[in-house]
Amino acid sequence: MHADRAVVGAGPGLGQLLPNRAVRLAVYAADWRAAVRAAGSALVHVGATTERYAEEMVAVVEQLGPYIVIAPGIALAHARPSQEVFRPALSWVGLRTPVSFGHDTNDPVRVVIALAATDVTSHVTALRTLAGLLEDSARRQALLSAPHATAVRSIIARFEARRRR
Repeated sequence: MHADRAVVGAGPGLGQLLPNRAVRLAVYAADWRAAVRAAGSALVHVGATTERYAEEMVAVVEQLGPYIVIAPGIALAHARPSQEVFRPALSWVGLRTPVSFGHDTNDPVRVVIALAATDVTSHVTALRTLAGLLEDSARRQALLSAPHATAVRSIIARFEARRRR
């Protein structure tokens, strides 16, 4: 499979949802809004969403607070499935300088992962899989310090291979 194509269907893996071109590292963001927009921009870049979807993700945090900061140093930006999403996808944005989202225990954020889903089932499935990926502290640290897109995708591939066993 070509690395820049996401598989649409009943449960594509994280590696399938995260094209190489959607992984960006050493991104400058002045604040959490800019960090979420950068992750949204990566989704637009791979043809998964409109630019409006990034604003929907920002609005979620403005309305519900920093619950998207799901692990130390990691935020999972997402919004409800909408017409702004063309296909399921993830983006991964490593920040040059960590930013605060206002979370009591998991700030500052070093990585923003954005999730775009076309339906509630795939949205929940992807959230659950991402939670599994990030629950192991050693794997989380490796992801936070990954030096390039290939390293991020390799860690995810190893996680998914273990889950299939």
